[in-house]
Amino acid sequence: MENITVIIMLLFGVAFLSLVSKKYNFPIPIVLVLCGVVISIIPGLPVIALSPEVVFIIFLPPLLYHAAWYTSWSDFKQTIRPITLAAVGLVLFTTVAVAIAAHLLIDDISWPFAFLLGAIVSPPDAVSATSITKGLGLHPRLIAILEGESLVNDASGLVAYKYALTAITAGNFVLWQAGLNFVVMSVAGIAIGLAVGYIMCYIHRRFVCDEVIEATLTLLTPFASYLIAEHFECSGVLAVVATGLYLSARSGTIFTHESRIMAGTIWSVLTNILNGLIFILIGLQLRQIIAGIGDYSGWSLFVWGASISVVVILVRFLWVVPATLLPRMLSKRIRLKEEFDYRNMIIFGWSGMRGVVSMAAALALPLMMNKTTEFPLRNLIIYLVFCVILSTLVIQGLTLPWLIKKLKVQPYSILAEEYEIRNTIVSQTITHIEDNFSLLNDDLLHNIKSKYEVKFNRLQKTELPANFFGKGNVLGGEIFNDFTKLQIDLLNVERAKLELMHKTGSVHEEIFRKIEKELDLEETRLWMEMYEE
Repeated sequence: MENITVIIMLLFGVAFLSLVSKKYNFPIPIVLVLCGVVISIIPGLPVIALSPEVVFIIFLPPLLYHAAWYTSWSDFKQTIRPITLAAVGLVLFTTVAVAIAAHLLIDDISWPFAFLLGAIVSPPDAVSATSITKGLGLHPRLIAILEGESLVNDASGLVAYKYALTAITAGNFVLWQAGLNFVVMSVAGIAIGLAVGYIMCYIHRRFVCDEVIEATLTLLTPFASYLIAEHFECSGVLAVVATGLYLSARSGTIFTHESRIMAGTIWSVLTNILNGLIFILIGLQLRQIIAGIGDYSGWSLFVWGASISVVVILVRFLWVVPATLLPRMLSKRIRLKEEFDYRNMIIFGWSGMRGVVSMAAALALPLMMNKTTEFPLRNLIIYLVFCVILSTLVIQGLTLPWLIKKLKVQPYSILAEEYEIRNTIVSQTITHIEDNFSLLNDDLLHNIKSKYEVKFNRLQKTELPANFFGKGNVLGGEIFNDFTKLQIDLLNVERAKLELMHKTGSVHEEIFRKIEKELDLEETRLWMEMYEE
């Protein structure tokens, strides 16, 4: 009961810190981890011990599914080469490099434990990357690579983690078998994820007709995909990612508009809670971790933590430079098709923040080797992982905006693309009305056509900078005008009148909720038009 009370209070803290982060435009993972560290040193607070058996199940499936859902499949396909190089090659390269550094630096760490540490800290975190890079105006291709890498690299990192753990507990490890099993587990995990996605797609299309049930199923889907894959000893991470990408690409046809609004709201709340909770729990583990490594001197612990963190950061640059330049040197098609900017390479190299996955993997280390023997070096490994997470989040996360500014990277805006898409949709809709609705009643035809003509005229009057039709499509303007704001003001007038009638009891509750929902949906649409980068 005591832990439950603390967790509930932490959730209130997460909500408050999220407000502070939004208000002052500060990356929420950094705020939460630092606050967790501060809270952990307060005397008298109970230690919250996370069960290793449930860490992966509670946090990973929904967070990965949500990240996959908002990843563009088209962008993912177009950037599959750099994503694969980073998500597989860079992860394995980091695992080996960290293992060598840890084994040479720390006498107590044997090769199996060194590789275990390397596997845990090798994958950058999707949540950290998207949270910290959001709003920095990075090029869409770079964002697609960062998000895709963070999704797929969890699988390769966790597979390496599993085999390193097997080498420790079972005492055997065969490299070629591990490589073959990695391919089999990955392919099978993707297949299971696609199968679950296909089944859920069929269920949503044929049977579900209630938004509450649809939203509930979307919450259960990632857990089903993950658990089924893990049951067959396949990659649960890739299964969840495959399911998320498959269903996301079809969300426009399998969900109603009410289901999408409800599910989107529920998922926003859920991921905010889970993200906040895991990051603040990362910080809260510090006191317990320090207590478990009292046999080592403070100076040694500092040097080890700092050294492993530096290796993790530097190794990313050692990989990124040849992985970016060699394909361009060897392929003329790549040189012609893909623009190159060395500044994006530097930004990518500095965006390797670690977070949820690394901490979850560390906390999921078994407490016991067997019934009588504790798992050796568990607290030391968790401490080193914590140092890497804290260093990359705080140092890289806080300095990334400064680095982008120093590199003089011009912020990229997708407003130009939004303008073109809106213009095309409205123009084609007007053409469709003229071609197909000519026999309608004149008043009805005039009213429906006028609605889209107003949209079209607003788009044509949108103030666009002089370089709109130039190369780069970089805009500093915003696509909204006084007409949209006037509509929102009038909606507020309608809502105020409705609220007054509700308070006086002159409107039935069911009618009130129905009209209120209609106003909310319309206001949501209008605010989407006024969405600012």
